Amino acid sequence: MEYLKLAIAASLAAGKEIMAIYEGEIAFELKQDQSPLTMADNRSNEVIKDFLMTTELPIMSEEDSEIPYEIRKHWDRYWLVDPLDGTKEFIKKNGQFTVNIALVEFGIPVIGVVYAPAIGEIYWTGKDHLSYYSSVQNIETEPSKLFESTHKIKASKQSKPYKVVKSLSHNNASDEIKLTELLKGKTDVEIIEMGSSLKICLVAKGIAQMYPRFGPTMEWDTAAGHAIAVNAGCSFLNMETNTGLTYNKISLVNPPFLVEA
Repeated sequence: MEYLKLAIAASLAAGKEIMAIYEGEIAFELKQDQSPLTMADNRSNEVIKDFLMTTELPIMSEEDSEIPYEIRKHWDRYWLVDPLDGTKEFIKKNGQFTVNIALVEFGIPVIGVVYAPAIGEIYWTGKDHLSYYSSVQNIETEPSKLFESTHKIKASKQSKPYKVVKSLSHNNASDEIKLTELLKGKTDVEIIEMGSSLKICLVAKGIAQMYPRFGPTMEWDTAAGHAIAVNAGCSFLNMETNTGLTYNKISLVNPPFLVEA
């Protein structure tokens, strides 16, 4: 539980830094892969690392991911962090961005925290194998206060219409064809477009029933949400092998995956 509390505290502190920048004019640069990078990414990363370093466990973050496999293949337990998931949504100022912090053990995320500071939502799971949600009304909220007003979340297979969540900023014609094939036979389907790992949380919370991702994502994009979704009763499967996603691979790119209630 102490690791979970630390991850929650780190996410709240990072969210505070992010929101200080969000309220002003947002400048950004493009990384080598053409994805945007803002001051908020860097500040959030620094804050989170300051918290997590106290555990003396290795840390892999999107902003510090150039760690050779020859080193990290020996990691049985480590922190996997996306300090600002949904940077495009952050730049658009639509609120759909998150802080993602996961503890990975032997290739499986066992603790996960997803905090959306602009919309005041935080999701988490720990080794009790249950997932929770809490509303964060105040950016100054103390981590201990969250445990006073939490709600256990559970995936739901039943919904009319059947709700499918997909990316707000990463859609193409090929993905639409694959989605149509995946939904063949289903009627009364509603599509919800959403940014960041909030897509995973919608399925975990029972608001949506499916989130397919056909295009590439990175391990830090999904690890925290993965833990939350699985402990809320979802399947989280590699669509190529129909087996669970694993982490700390030679390549940090995820295969196409399906989150389903």
